[in-house]
Amino acid sequence: MSTTTGTAASTTAADWAEWAEWHAAHEAARASEHGFLAITSLRWLTPTPERFDDLPGAWSTDEAGPVVTLASDESLEVDGATVTGTHRFGRLQDRPEPRVVWHVEGRDVVVEIARRGGSDLLRPRDPATPTRTAYRGTPTFAPDERFVVEARFEPFDVQREVTVGSVVDGLQHVFAARGTLSFDLDGPRTLLAFNGHGDGLHVLFTDRTSGTTTAATRSLDVPAPGADGRVRLDFTRATNLPCAYTAHATCPLPPRENRLDVAIEAGERLPA
Repeated sequence: MSTTTGTAASTTAADWAEWAEWHAAHEAARASEHGFLAITSLRWLTPTPERFDDLPGAWSTDEAGPVVTLASDESLEVDGATVTGTHRFGRLQDRPEPRVVWHVEGRDVVVEIARRGGSDLLRPRDPATPTRTAYRGTPTFAPDERFVVEARFEPFDVQREVTVGSVVDGLQHVFAARGTLSFDLDGPRTLLAFNGHGDGLHVLFTDRTSGTTTAATRSLDVPAPGADGRVRLDFTRATNLPCAYTAHATCPLPPRENRLDVAIEAGERLPA
């Protein structure tokens, strides 16, 4: 097993049982009723009102935020209240994203209204879309303790804003980078680590398998480092981004520091 400071991360049968439960839960969330597999389109709003075939109403945006004008026989539910006619959502950067639901033909289509890269967008999530209903799961590499390694987190004195590209031409994402993770995996490696869940870290990376046996970019959630900076990197939990499944994603690309010159044959593979 590879190490970073002379200490290998140990794994047990209980660890692999937990891994199996984790992956089953991850798959269930991915294929959930309104998960990203349910997205039917990606619509960038402009000042000109426009109607779409998978949504009611005519949609536009301006400096005051997105606007929808519904026909007399159309309605939406916005944050639990029924709206008709013209509804203004307000500037998305000034408030939480609204929960918008279209009740149609006995099912609920959730309409994601969000702001990405300075522009407003719509993404309907219809549980009946074939991308979701035909989904049969994502294959993984067999769990291998070689890809569970000890790392050392070295925080920056001040968090740094890092701009990365996107699978959408011209779109950029900005992340807060907290520091670097140093480890050994067939040689010394370093990853730039962003803010994650709670006190944890989040990593976007590519490796020698990317685009061949694995998706073009994968991500890894990392637990909060200990007081001594030690933390376990479990690449068996590397996951695909939504862009591996749908063309209606705005996934970020990894920073150039996170292009690993080693084959990470662990975690999720290319979707079937």
